[in-house]
Amino acid sequence: MHVKRLSSVLAVLMASTLFSILPAVAMQSASSTKHAAKSSAPAASTSLVDLNTATKDQLKALPGVGDVYAQKIIDGRPYANKTQLKSKNIVPAATYTKISKLVIANQPAK
Repeated sequence: MHVKRLSSVLAVLMASTLFSILPAVAMQSASSTKHAAKSSAPAASTSLVDLNTATKDQLKALPGVGDVYAQKIIDGRPYANKTQLKSKNIVPAATYTKISKLVIANQPAK
């Protein structure tokens, strides 16, 4: 009888210890995930594809852009700005929405 009571007390102590530790572990895991997301964001913003100088392979690496759209982008050069992809009907609006944050139209130096 005394052993049952002791084992019950030990089980309650272990359970309460686990329940007090789990939230701290979850918070630590969440903060490390946020830190990883923040550190990867600047790298993405520096690798914009220039519509006026990109190779066909670089253009094909964009989401929704295959051989046909890549060639249409090359044939439509030069671009004053990236919105001309839509206004000149080079790519459909859905594709433009996918790639608009990944491209830029730099102007050559004069």
